[in-house]
Amino acid sequence: MNLAIRDIRYHRGRFILTSIGLGLLLGVVISMGGIYRGLIADALAILNTNKADIWVVQQGTSGPFAESSRIPEESRYRIAAVPGVAAVSPLAFQTIQIERSGKPFRFFLIGYGLDSFGGPPDIIAGRNIRQKHYEMVVARAMRIELGEKITLGQNEYTVVGISENIVSSGGDPVAYVTLSDAQEIQFKKSNHAIRNDRAKIGAGVAGNKALSPQQAELLKQNIIAATESTHTVNTVMVRLVPGADLKETQERIERWNRLRAISDAEQTAILAKGMIEKARMQLGLFRVILLVISGVIISLIIYTSTLDKIRVIATLKLIGSQNRVIIGMILQQSLLMGVLAYGIGYLVILLTYEKFPRRIVLEAFDLQMLFVIVMAICTISSFVGIRKALKVEPAEALGG
Repeated sequence: MNLAIRDIRYHRGRFILTSIGLGLLLGVVISMGGIYRGLIADALAILNTNKADIWVVQQGTSGPFAESSRIPEESRYRIAAVPGVAAVSPLAFQTIQIERSGKPFRFFLIGYGLDSFGGPPDIIAGRNIRQKHYEMVVARAMRIELGEKITLGQNEYTVVGISENIVSSGGDPVAYVTLSDAQEIQFKKSNHAIRNDRAKIGAGVAGNKALSPQQAELLKQNIIAATESTHTVNTVMVRLVPGADLKETQERIERWNRLRAISDAEQTAILAKGMIEKARMQLGLFRVILLVISGVIISLIIYTSTLDKIRVIATLKLIGSQNRVIIGMILQQSLLMGVLAYGIGYLVILLTYEKFPRRIVLEAFDLQMLFVIVMAICTISSFVGIRKALKVEPAEALGG
């Protein structure tokens, strides 16, 4: 006869309700671990998709994701000429929020060259971008149909393809347009701003009496062309030829172009550690707090259950049962409660994690470690009830 099972059957309702409550608590713990893994996966999604060896950004910055970065588009040609460089790809991107169906609609827009890498991965519906202007590929998570038109800046863009779910480091779904379109959306000023700037430039040049009218007009046109140019990118991705020395190539790019060349490993560290470090600490703290609360709840349940069985335990001692039988009964109850609660928590998350607004990534190692921790908590929590049971005198069975 298994005393723990018999006692659980006798107090079935209390045991099941307690396990469900603990299961929901452990479900939150599991989801927090999944959210942290999801944050890492989101932060590295674009890096893993593009597989660049070096990210060239503005000098003195940690861009292009953790910090703003702007460099001239023509720098791509100087970078391509560096020994060891196999291919380059300039990118321009920004976070965009528009109104769609009367609600805010937010996504991350990437512009890439049709003749280079960095475009959308795995088109699952429609086709890739073929024209230089006004075509767009969107992520499946954006829930936009093929052929739908989206107004960005001063133009309309037609959705021609749907890609797998890829997100930015902030968790926003990613859409793709050509580099020239992305530059126009991000860097081209409105007509009103252009008119104001031209008027200011004209007034400033006209006020310089040292210039002839022809010189003033030429200077004005040059200044306008420079200020209205959209030939700017946020980063240039670099892929190296096989066997090229990474450090040496980085040094050459930085020395020849006055830019910063960040390796893929360094960019990974910036994103995985710098951008989500506080989130990791906060989620970890909450997980520890919830596990402590779970331990306290299990201790209280086991202790109150032991108090209810004082006379039964005393009777067992009176008929000669050894302490290990009583210890085994309490410990088994605690472990069974932990196993059932863990199973309930895991099942709840397994059925609901795809509905979370942020990505949840469940890794086997994390789940296994949490199960071991839960079993350890249940074992330690049972000591309270075991200590009380061992102090019970056999005489209490007789009402003494």
